[in-house]
Amino acid sequence: MDESQGRVTKDGIRIYNTTSDFDGIRRACQVTAQILDEVAQHVQPGISTMDLENFIRTRVEELGTTSATIGYRGYQHASCISINHVVCHGIPGDKKLKDGDILNIDITVILDGWYGDSSRMYVAGALPRKAERLIQVTYDSLMLGIEAVKPGNTFGDIGHAIQRYVEANRMSVVRDFCGHGVGRVFHAPPNVLHYGREGSGAVLEEGMIFTIEPMVNLGRPDTKVLADDWTAVTRDKSLSAQFEHCVGVTADGCEIFTTSPSKRFHPTWR
Repeated sequence: MDESQGRVTKDGIRIYNTTSDFDGIRRACQVTAQILDEVAQHVQPGISTMDLENFIRTRVEELGTTSATIGYRGYQHASCISINHVVCHGIPGDKKLKDGDILNIDITVILDGWYGDSSRMYVAGALPRKAERLIQVTYDSLMLGIEAVKPGNTFGDIGHAIQRYVEANRMSVVRDFCGHGVGRVFHAPPNVLHYGREGSGAVLEEGMIFTIEPMVNLGRPDTKVLADDWTAVTRDKSLSAQFEHCVGVTADGCEIFTTSPSKRFHPTWR
């Protein structure tokens, strides 16, 4: 990365140019959002997660982008697909979706050196009531976190808004994984926690770019990583959900770069 581009805060967070740089990441993020829109019609009972992966990999190439995850720390797929009690980093395979399965699909593409990172929830067939409520609370918590993004607020304000809402709905926020800085690198400072105290953490400044991606469990927040060193699951086998947006801090708030072109960011939006 060109170190002359922008500046870095004392917390190691890069400040990007809100005109030229925001345009670059916006274009990358919109490719990711487009693919996440397109894959929705393929999520149905009887389809394997590898079928979904193959569609995603093909579209990444057809749209002139590169997958950020293929080859990343040895990972060999263009998506992470996490079903039911899988919290994150689920590996695509031969497992076929069943009616009522919920799943998170996470994609990151690279376009002209910019990383577009987003994930959202899907359902195969009929959406069970308890899963519907979990998904809604998770989505609402993401948007409450985003509402806290503006210059002068802190990263603790984001986490606090998410945690307070989730726990008020008698669910739990996963603490083992977090959002992150993104831009011309895949993962960068800061760690964006989805829990915390108001007024704590680094102060938000115009030009910061990062993801907010709360993982919410119906049961306890505890997770464990399986023997494949990637797949994280809930220890109590409770359902888990996640939504992820990439945002940039503007002069008076923030811009969401990963909005759905077809307004399909939520699985009940048809």
